[in-house]
Amino acid sequence: MTWVWLNGRMIDPATARIDPTDRGFSLADGVFETLRVEHGTPVDAALHWQRLATGAAVLGLEAPEPARLDAAAAELIAANRIADAALRVTLTRGPGPRGLAPPAAPSPTLLIVASPLPPSPPPARAAVVSIRRNEHSPTSRIKSLAYLDQILALREAHAQGRDEAIMLGTAGWIACASAGNLFVRHGDGLRTPSGAHGALGGITRARVLAARLPFDLAEAGISVAELRRADEVMITSSLVGVRSVIEVDGVRIGDGRPGPAATLLRRALGRA
Repeated sequence: MTWVWLNGRMIDPATARIDPTDRGFSLADGVFETLRVEHGTPVDAALHWQRLATGAAVLGLEAPEPARLDAAAAELIAANRIADAALRVTLTRGPGPRGLAPPAAPSPTLLIVASPLPPSPPPARAAVVSIRRNEHSPTSRIKSLAYLDQILALREAHAQGRDEAIMLGTAGWIACASAGNLFVRHGDGLRTPSGAHGALGGITRARVLAARLPFDLAEAGISVAELRRADEVMITSSLVGVRSVIEVDGVRIGDGRPGPAATLLRRALGRA
């Protein structure tokens, strides 16, 4: 990483400075987006900027205009000479006095960082963990900076020898993976949890729901028992695309290999 983009300036990451009183640092008071960059172009940028604005509005913040974000991302990608990347955009409320009450006139911090794309992960062996998603919280619907539940969920899965965590909502329905949405296939039926079950409105998830696929596709509640009996389980995210889950709590999913739905979803996303 050669440069980061911070509040309108290209800065060497070794000298980039966030105010110690920044509420994003002290209180997780902010939102973020992670985009996949292919051949120098952020994928689904308009959808990510819209979700950033929606999350910022929940917090009472004004998000930057999409044109500003497009220009900043292009400048950063060019400066780092990186054609394929993971782009992280972080918006916080900025500096503030001690305490929970937001400043009357916030000065938001906007940071954009480009990193090399991580390698495609192998099919996942997952564990249903004890950490729950609170589907009643307004922050469950936005990409807030508060990610401790997901961190602890993945830590619990790793402690069980698994490489991914599956989280439930407070009512016991499947909600999501630690960093992605879930799709579950039984025969010709393909289901995904909704926001009412604790799922975040993922960008890749939305593209799958809008695609023409040979499945009876629906948002619906999924129990743990139904998950373990599935013909296929898949995790979707902006960086990875579609990742098959071949085992849940030691129970093999389908025949223990990525299935046909995963292939069709990848094709629909242009990621075959």
